[in-house]
Amino acid sequence: MTRIVIDGHCDVLYKLFENRALDFYGTSLSGLDVTYERMCRSNIKVQFFAIYLPERITVPHFDYYLEYISIFNRKVASDGRIRPIKNRGDLEAVMNGKQRGALLTLEGADALHGNPLYLRTLYELGVRMIGTTWNYANWAADGILEPRQAGFSRKGKTFIKECDELGILMDASHLSVAAFWDLADTARLPFVASHSNAKAICGHPRNLDDSQIREIIRRDGRIGITFVPWFVKSQGGATIDDLLKHIDYICALGGERQVAFGSDFDGIDRWIPQLEHAGQFPRLVEALAKRYSDEQVNRFLYANWHSLLQAYLPVH
Repeated sequence: MTRIVIDGHCDVLYKLFENRALDFYGTSLSGLDVTYERMCRSNIKVQFFAIYLPERITVPHFDYYLEYISIFNRKVASDGRIRPIKNRGDLEAVMNGKQRGALLTLEGADALHGNPLYLRTLYELGVRMIGTTWNYANWAADGILEPRQAGFSRKGKTFIKECDELGILMDASHLSVAAFWDLADTARLPFVASHSNAKAICGHPRNLDDSQIREIIRRDGRIGITFVPWFVKSQGGATIDDLLKHIDYICALGGERQVAFGSDFDGIDRWIPQLEHAGQFPRLVEALAKRYSDEQVNRFLYANWHSLLQAYLPVH
């Protein structure tokens, strides 16, 4: 039986933005970790595609987001094999049909500048999840590597409420610790950490401490276990077994229904052996099946993401 997979984070659009010659529908040697062929090989039914502006863009404009969405529409969703997921109907059509689905997310809200019209425009164009910062500060909040380690600004807290009203899920990956707790205090909807692991297992700043994990569990959000090797094991040499330690740990805190995956493929330049691209999910499935029941494996691979989207995507 080929398991279904939903992957909560990749940076394909960043690579397509930086190198217009790359082809999502090309061969496995296309220069992308995630391709259509590899999605089919691993039965990835839904892939989240992040809009992330590279650090070289020092003056972020909203037009960059529109350019990313244009690239997505032309290079990923143009011929019907990949269906953009904007509502529950789209989700169920993908899960029950032959198409594969793509959900647009925003990683770093720098170019929104607190403008509600920009936010609504992204929503109308299909963005359904937003991580407010990348690693550093912007108008809304501090990221995890910003030295001052402040939380959300007044304007940023208004932004959280505007996302709630539209039904856009918030992503806490990359937020400073103070910003994480501001999000927890302000958001009405559950929120996620789309590509973060457990700090108790690997002490990288981008990982979540126990209190953060418990809060996401309490809110019935999701934690996308990520394949970034230096988020998996501090000393280097991360393996699939090391990745599973993060799942074990979060489950021990009560998070079996909150654990999901957010690979960060195409956002990394080093990989876990045997988990080097999107076509290798079966290696992870094999390791999971040795340790967990079929029901648990399916929850981690797709059902936990699916139930969140089913509950919070718009009906139409």
